[in-house]
Amino acid sequence: MKPVLQKSFDKQLFLDNVKRHLTSTYATTQEHATKRSWYLAMSRALSELTTLDLLETEQDEHILQAKSVNYLSLEFLIGRLTGNNLLNMGIIEMIREAMSELGQDLSDLLEEERDPSLGNGGLGRLAACFMDSLAAQEFPAVGYGLHYEYGLFKQSFSEGHQQEAPDAWCGVEGYPWEVARPELAQEIGFYGHVKTEQVNGREVRRWIPGMTVKGMPWDIPVVGYKSNTVYPLRLWECQAIAPFSLESFNNGNYFEAQHALIDAGNITKVLYPNDNHEKGKTLRLMQQYFHSAASIRDIIRRHELAGHAIEDLPKFETIQLNDTHPAIAIPELMRILLDEKGMNWSEAWKISSQTFAYTNHTLLPEALETWDEALILRLLPRHMEIIYDINHRFLQEVRTQWPGDVTKQQKLSIIQEGFHRMVRMANLCVVGSYAVNGVAAMHSELVKRDLFPEFHELYPDRLLNVTNGITPRRWLQYCNPDLSDLITSKIGDSWPVALDELSALKALADDSDFQHEFMAVKKANKVRLAEWVKEHLDIELNTDAIFDVQIKRLHEYKRQHLNLLHILSLYYRLTENPQFEMAPRVFIFAAKAAPGYYLAKEIIYAINMIAEKINHDPKVNEKLKIVFIPDYRVSMAEIIIPATDVSEQISTAGKEASGTGNMKMALNGALTIGTMDGANVEIREEVGDENIYIFGLEVDDVEKLKASGYNPYDYYNADPLLKASLDLLLGDTFTPGHPGKLRTIYESLLDGGDPYLVLADFASYVEAQSKVDQQYRDQTGWAKKAILNTALVGKFSSDRSIRDYVDNIWKLKQVKR
Repeated sequence: MKPVLQKSFDKQLFLDNVKRHLTSTYATTQEHATKRSWYLAMSRALSELTTLDLLETEQDEHILQAKSVNYLSLEFLIGRLTGNNLLNMGIIEMIREAMSELGQDLSDLLEEERDPSLGNGGLGRLAACFMDSLAAQEFPAVGYGLHYEYGLFKQSFSEGHQQEAPDAWCGVEGYPWEVARPELAQEIGFYGHVKTEQVNGREVRRWIPGMTVKGMPWDIPVVGYKSNTVYPLRLWECQAIAPFSLESFNNGNYFEAQHALIDAGNITKVLYPNDNHEKGKTLRLMQQYFHSAASIRDIIRRHELAGHAIEDLPKFETIQLNDTHPAIAIPELMRILLDEKGMNWSEAWKISSQTFAYTNHTLLPEALETWDEALILRLLPRHMEIIYDINHRFLQEVRTQWPGDVTKQQKLSIIQEGFHRMVRMANLCVVGSYAVNGVAAMHSELVKRDLFPEFHELYPDRLLNVTNGITPRRWLQYCNPDLSDLITSKIGDSWPVALDELSALKALADDSDFQHEFMAVKKANKVRLAEWVKEHLDIELNTDAIFDVQIKRLHEYKRQHLNLLHILSLYYRLTENPQFEMAPRVFIFAAKAAPGYYLAKEIIYAINMIAEKINHDPKVNEKLKIVFIPDYRVSMAEIIIPATDVSEQISTAGKEASGTGNMKMALNGALTIGTMDGANVEIREEVGDENIYIFGLEVDDVEKLKASGYNPYDYYNADPLLKASLDLLLGDTFTPGHPGKLRTIYESLLDGGDPYLVLADFASYVEAQSKVDQQYRDQTGWAKKAILNTALVGKFSSDRSIRDYVDNIWKLKQVKR
């Protein structure tokens, strides 16, 4: 490592640059500048340092001659960059001192930064953690994403209901950490037709697009940890090639004059356009192809610029598909190799199939993307031809392996037959990749056993596991500086890049002095969160209460409504018996529901209405509080996670691929309550049964119960507490004067068949929560368990995840700078 702080940091030059940007870039003076102007000027001055390192890394001959991973993801939930970059650069205290000389407090300025709206949930945050770990360990990498204008959406609540507004995260001033790379722009086609040409005596298929747009790249620096390495996160913005028709404008056709601009701009306007209608489906597929095509072309450009032959692509590049969204990259690379590079099929397929690897993130059938064959034919006619060819050759292989087995052919085929023939993108990824991985040990076994058993039989070495991880630099060192300092004072300062070293804290778990220090940090973090809640939501929180936290996107399988039923059971008990003994508890939610997901929005509404009643009811609000924090984002997670006592990881067993919030909260000294699902299984193995609260049906139990004919009414009628809790949703207790407004959840759980077994797990969940309550009242025992959680989750560093990818899939070598 070559810490940046050992470089000659020229404080005076930095101060001059800040002042220059303040006046020349943001047109203000030191006397009149707002906090935001100071933040922008400071960040621009800092980004000049990282842009220089970015260019030097990009042109480093050792990197050009090494193998790189290209990480394709529609989401990169990077969070605020300024503070994290300062930490990685090793100059945070120098900048604090420098800005102080200008009369500015660094902490205040960092609060002015907006979270880039480039992702939604765990998929995007994982991609960001992986890029951080690649840079920290100096394995050559480029991240490829999209430069959304508005991202997902900005969430607020109106009378309990979720409201969605555009999230203009760049602001009118632009984003100070990004740099435009117009010289690297790509042209991307859509629609059109395919024609046959004769080239050197052989037939060649040629796609003639009917619409062409420009992919404009913006680079965001991914800063290595105390090194000179800075990798690009390259985000493509869609622009019109001829954005404005002056002739149309002068003829009075003002809308027509900007038609191309509007069509192109829509492609990267928002993350995940609502696809409940045909136009939304088309836009979403255009978005996915635009991302994949621009990225593939840039990878080939970089490869050839470094002097490598196209035949050597797998030797120097691997392309990791983060979920199925970039799957169309496979036929795109094949199209280029066949139609533009003049290769025959076997040559092209050998290169392509040795270049791609695919990460599966879900077992949920509805999340495994399928596209209408007719849509692909219309939008990408040549790619559909190539998909047919891939499938035809693949099915020949299947017939050879299992002659006459039509069922196997139907299950494995990339094309799903039916009234509307569909293209299965997950099958395309498995067929077109040299490695396929799940993201937790249990998930990977379920991928082999339940999702892709025939593929596993056909390719027994292709399906692998790489358990997810989180970057300890952001998720402990940066977001919880007091705990970070306490740990460093006990075990030294190398743990941020060697998280297994936290196991040395195990010896201190029974030390009363350390317990006191550890819990004092937790208390201070709870006070910080409580102050934020008071300032922004005007809710008073008792910081001696259990802070019970569920923060993740809103989905039925994640079972926020099971958490809500437990809250209703406590409310019922307290109203029936005001002397009911329990440790005071604050339930904290943060989640966004997809705009088209009606039931998820109804769950948000129910939580908010129940919170409104409970928080203002003097009979219960000394012991119960509910907070739903709006607009969940990375910077909010950085405040909530260090303050968490109880981490809710309560998905139906077999539904959550991994989860990473579980890792973040455990690392910061929270105790997990959860099912045997995803990475919970491995967290339990690491921390021990006595330091985690496991409840509910396991995967095999879930399958048996469903096979035997699950009837939620059986549980409803047999459990008086469950019945009383659910029945509270029917009246007007929480919606005065409007009975039945919360009925949707009640009906989904009973008449809707309770697809995620909320009622089946309720009694076990309540019992586990009772154990949590009892333990929290023994603060010494709780402190020990909290310390052991922090000490024993070193395995879940994304640095370890990346080493697993490097060793077992990508085969990269470190290039230190």
